[in-house]
Amino acid sequence: MWQVFNKELIELLRDTKTLFFIIALPMVVFPVLFGLIGFLGSTAALKEHQKMVRYVLVNPEASDRFANTMFYHSDFEKVDLELSGEEDYINAIKTKKADLVIVLNPDFEQHFEAGESSHWQVYYNGANVISGIGIKVKEAFEEFVTVLQDKILAEKGFSASELLAFKDPVIFEQHDTADDRESFGETLGGFIPYILIPLCLTGAMYPAIDLGAGEKERGTIETLLLTPVSRFSIVIGKFLTITATAMMTALITIFSMVFWSFIIGSLFDVSQVSSILASVSWFDYLLMVLLLLPVSAIFSAILLAISIYASSYKEAQNYMGPLTILVIFPIIAPMLPGIKLNFMWALVPISNVALAIKELLKGTIEYSYLVPIFISTGIFAFLSIAFCVYWFNKESVLFR
Repeated sequence: MWQVFNKELIELLRDTKTLFFIIALPMVVFPVLFGLIGFLGSTAALKEHQKMVRYVLVNPEASDRFANTMFYHSDFEKVDLELSGEEDYINAIKTKKADLVIVLNPDFEQHFEAGESSHWQVYYNGANVISGIGIKVKEAFEEFVTVLQDKILAEKGFSASELLAFKDPVIFEQHDTADDRESFGETLGGFIPYILIPLCLTGAMYPAIDLGAGEKERGTIETLLLTPVSRFSIVIGKFLTITATAMMTALITIFSMVFWSFIIGSLFDVSQVSSILASVSWFDYLLMVLLLLPVSAIFSAILLAISIYASSYKEAQNYMGPLTILVIFPIIAPMLPGIKLNFMWALVPISNVALAIKELLKGTIEYSYLVPIFISTGIFAFLSIAFCVYWFNKESVLFR
């Protein structure tokens, strides 16, 4: 078994494709890709946020004060258009002649003097979230309404302190008990397993294809079966090789995340992320690696069974394609609001590992849950390996 393991591992590490999937992909390609996506996204958001919002006022004579508030506001640019109805308002926004249409109530002053509310209409495209039009409009309205409130209360004889107490009868002072690590883990902790677990699958996929379907395509499977090594030892040796490459991918990915976080933190003076990752103890990082071990074993056994069944590289790739999609569903759990690690979730393979990694990053994990997690994933891994051994012993599978 160990002879098969050593032989297969040495041959795989000599292959440039394997080295790319194990080392280059998690260490260089993914960080560069995610960094580029983040940079382009933040640049586009900043550009969109800084762009002036072109607005049209309908019935501006209803309130000169509001018209002046909008005109002198740094986020807005006035556009002169003749609009006569809702269809015109919507069409002006759809044709990008304006970003915002505000329809003032022509009887606003009368309503104001009578102490009544006045209904105004605001039209804008809410699908463009990053532009922040809705937030900017709300801020402009709040500024205008504050002036009106001050005017009304001042006319009624309220003092400055009474004005403040009337507008803000209760002032909340919020004290967040969560530290930076817990907040980071809650926000991005669910995204880390979303990277690590699929990479375990990716790291196992190419070696599995090469050690199963690749042997058939090269015509070396028959020679291997004639050697004085039991089929059990052969399949376990191949399985251990695939698991080792999957774990190497996971280890390099974890190292890459910490390494690039420190590099980015030092280059761009953003030390918060690196300090948070530094606060995660070596024991918690070790637990992450140990949690990924049975997951890698499950993937390795399933992929090897698929590869053994396939008769060529292409066929194996076709069979393994849907598996990459199926893996996404159980690891979505940590990203859903309200999903917490409990005894029931600790029994769900893959999802339990994803939730545990999130809790480890937050620093809030209950270590007692690790027992059912390791038991459930261990049982699933054992069944996967047992099926793989059974599959490898079927002549109808090996010589399709």
